[in-house]
Amino acid sequence: MTTTQKHEKNKGFIDRDRIHELLDRRAPTDGELDEILNRAFQLKGLPLDDVASLLIVEDPVRIRKIMDCASYVKDEIYGKRLVLFAPIYTGNVCDNNCAYCAFRKSNTTLKRRILTMPEIEREVRILLGEGHKRILLICGETAQNDADYICEAIRTSYRAREGKDYIRRINLELAPMEVSDFAKLKAEKIGTYVCFQETYDPVMYKKYHPPGTPKADYEYRVTVMDRAMEGGINDVGVGVLFGLSDYRFEILAIMEHAAHLETLFGCGPHTVSFPRIEPAENAPLTERVPHPVGDEDFKKIIAIVRIALPYTGIILSTRENEEMRTELFNYGVSQISAGSRTNPGAYGDEGTASGSQFALGDHRNLDEVIKSIVEKGYIPSFCTGCYRMGRVGADFMELAKPGLIKQYCMPNAVFTFEEYLNDFASPATKAAGARLISELVAGVSDAGLKERMTRAIGEIDSGKRDIYF
Repeated sequence: MTTTQKHEKNKGFIDRDRIHELLDRRAPTDGELDEILNRAFQLKGLPLDDVASLLIVEDPVRIRKIMDCASYVKDEIYGKRLVLFAPIYTGNVCDNNCAYCAFRKSNTTLKRRILTMPEIEREVRILLGEGHKRILLICGETAQNDADYICEAIRTSYRAREGKDYIRRINLELAPMEVSDFAKLKAEKIGTYVCFQETYDPVMYKKYHPPGTPKADYEYRVTVMDRAMEGGINDVGVGVLFGLSDYRFEILAIMEHAAHLETLFGCGPHTVSFPRIEPAENAPLTERVPHPVGDEDFKKIIAIVRIALPYTGIILSTRENEEMRTELFNYGVSQISAGSRTNPGAYGDEGTASGSQFALGDHRNLDEVIKSIVEKGYIPSFCTGCYRMGRVGADFMELAKPGLIKQYCMPNAVFTFEEYLNDFASPATKAAGARLISELVAGVSDAGLKERMTRAIGEIDSGKRDIYF
């Protein structure tokens, strides 16, 4: 480890005072804004000062320029593909008492449950039967959901079969762990490890997380990605719960966190998630959100993160409604959940709301989401090719940063979508999807790639599965 890396590891990398100083400035002039956006068009990302300037912009005409830039950057890096996944809540037992979450320990009316391995397998098989290939395992923070339980859940999920279908990649959203625990997870071939900081403001964090609970330790949580990557995890995902603090502070803190990981490990976050506080059972903070983020500000900050961290996948969950999700495809979102449930056992229990973490905004099933995506000209993707080809961590970033990852994203998205159309799609979705794939293949300028894609699609139609470049 270099001297710089040792310094980075040992310092507090969220500089609260500096962030507030950056936000206490005038908005950029038209000329200054154009200079910032011209830098963003180079697909190299933006420094903290530039991001702060963009966050201060409030004029709708100037915000439109930011969003147009984000649309260009997103298309250059990822093209028109949208990755789909579904969460599986393995348990809602939790030792924390967060005032914004229905899983909070003091919520005595919540029906608690931790799934057994057969129950997890049932959830996986149901999702496989709908067409999913990627899942996110998630649970409350308790000793019952330790690394050994999660490892068994991962093995159970990978072993599950529904006919010829199986899960190809498992991501995890779990409470902070030790390096040795992350090494265990790495051995189980996980994809991305996700953990939300909730809020990066240490003052506000202390307010929302009562002492005497595991989550009360701000430093332990904010350094979790260091331990994950030291434990061998290649890809990590960060995020905050918007509504807990000033959204502008949170975005700049995410930038500082990304820079910290880049310096220490040579690789920033693989994903950034954007949940807003939603209604939740017996969670008082959801009834009066401390720092609400309106729709227009929400759109702006996603666009800013897209141009500030162009290589990063941006995840939007079913907290948001159909209209919001669809619009944000244009300005940065590259991954979405679909057909989600937020309570353990919900897929097998026909979606009962008992024990849910929060209220959903998008209640459509997977096929309905896919049809909507196709109608907007986007290609649904269940691709896991990068994980299995070793294009992860710093290797992935080497392709993503210059926009080269798109050469894999589009073909692999087409192959997984062709599988879905053959095996699961409704007649209307199948017809719309077939037209889209035909247009995409016809638009490929590289004759060799077009021939390879056409041959692979023919093999899929003949029964072959799991083709990827």
